[in-house]
Amino acid sequence: MKIYDIIVIIIYKNKKEKKIMNDKKTLRKLTFASADIFGGGSFNIVNFLYPGFLALVVGINPFWIGAIMLIARLWDAITDPIMGNLSDRTKSKIGKRRIYLIVAAPFVLLSMFLLFFPYQIEDEILRVVAVLLSYLLFTTVQTVIMIPYYSLSSEISRDYQVRAKYNSVRLGFSIFSSILCVALPGIIVNMFKDQPQIGYPVMSISFGLVFGLSVLITGLFTREEIKSEPVRTKLNIKEMVKPLSLKPFRQYLEMFLLLQMTMAIMSGLFFFYVDFYVVGSVTAANQASFVGMIAAALMFSMQIVALPIYIKMIEKKSKAYAYRVGSFIWIICGVLLFFIPANSNPIYIYVLAVVMGLGISGPGLVPHTMYGDVVDVSEVKFKNRLDGQMSGFTNFISKIAQAIGLSSVMFIIGLAGFTEQQPGGPKILTQPDSAMLAIRLIMMLAPLIFMGIGIYISYKYKIDYKKQQEIQKFLKEKHINEEELMASL
Repeated sequence: MKIYDIIVIIIYKNKKEKKIMNDKKTLRKLTFASADIFGGGSFNIVNFLYPGFLALVVGINPFWIGAIMLIARLWDAITDPIMGNLSDRTKSKIGKRRIYLIVAAPFVLLSMFLLFFPYQIEDEILRVVAVLLSYLLFTTVQTVIMIPYYSLSSEISRDYQVRAKYNSVRLGFSIFSSILCVALPGIIVNMFKDQPQIGYPVMSISFGLVFGLSVLITGLFTREEIKSEPVRTKLNIKEMVKPLSLKPFRQYLEMFLLLQMTMAIMSGLFFFYVDFYVVGSVTAANQASFVGMIAAALMFSMQIVALPIYIKMIEKKSKAYAYRVGSFIWIICGVLLFFIPANSNPIYIYVLAVVMGLGISGPGLVPHTMYGDVVDVSEVKFKNRLDGQMSGFTNFISKIAQAIGLSSVMFIIGLAGFTEQQPGGPKILTQPDSAMLAIRLIMMLAPLIFMGIGIYISYKYKIDYKKQQEIQKFLKEKHINEEELMASL
């Protein structure tokens, strides 16, 4: 055999092996990201559809909707830290985290069905209690899944850039699911025309099956790189709040809380804003409109398109820089929303939705990529990886932000005269000017205030690629002065 032939065979073999390795890496990313089909999809279904479902189908007053959200967050204050601690202490053949995704996956279907069950109970207090219990079941299932999943995102790799790429794929899945969960649920419900009591259960069962399967795929097929030993900590307040002593973790939580609060407010009011203001005359005429769904789909699609831009920005600059750029774009769009005239050409909201999606993509991605970095800092300080405890706080903060955002705006628009659907009463086709003014003001001020604060905090966050390399060097060699390293963060 000639030397040329041998070289050709070696090159072909290397290319084939490289392709197999790349295929395996891609498959790892896809199976890891699968569970966030539930995370992103359920987030949008709850924030975009649930307030309207409760007000306009079940007939719950906005004041009670706000109360339900707040009570559920008090429940989370108990369950989230417990789940985080339990996850850290778990020992099984498939690791600390994935066991919970496998066990909880079947309960996703049940909790989704009850969440959108159209209770037709004459007594309003009994309706509120039934809705509250259904919502508590859903949030508990969400806790059992998402807290271990958040921890898994920090254990998928030790590398700063690799972690960012895994979490960008995860966010891509989340956003794609969000797009589907803005458009498809409404389409499914509308297939039953004037029978939402049938449409919503059909929709919830359909998505419950998809969500449950997506969680199961991650639980069965993901393989984490970091496999730490169970952490033997006591379940008490002191241990639960220990991660809060880390400045980078507090900064991460603050940026994440502000992001989630703004997203919850904007998504919770978006369809009210479009249906009763942008195309108010169409809604008043009892005609179907898809402007809201198209605008939301454009916004979420742009978030996916923009992800590679922010990944490059992270590689060239930093995660905090990417957070700031996206937040600034979002703030500008929020202000412009206020000045769109009523019953205007839908092209205005479509263009603004695209630009807003470009903005939201940045701060939407960055906290997911930061999480593994702050968990590494916990290993420096406490000599253990407190993934579970920290993910417990993260999930709790996410839910707190959503609840504060949704409940507060529900209280405000209730005070402003927003009209809810009465059981058996005529369909609500218009809202008073006072309620619409309140909605427009909130949608302008929420990004301006909350993301503005987030931008300020991002300047204080010091972990970039260079600093992460120092952290990894300390964890491997431990010859760097720990006090100097922690002080630099």
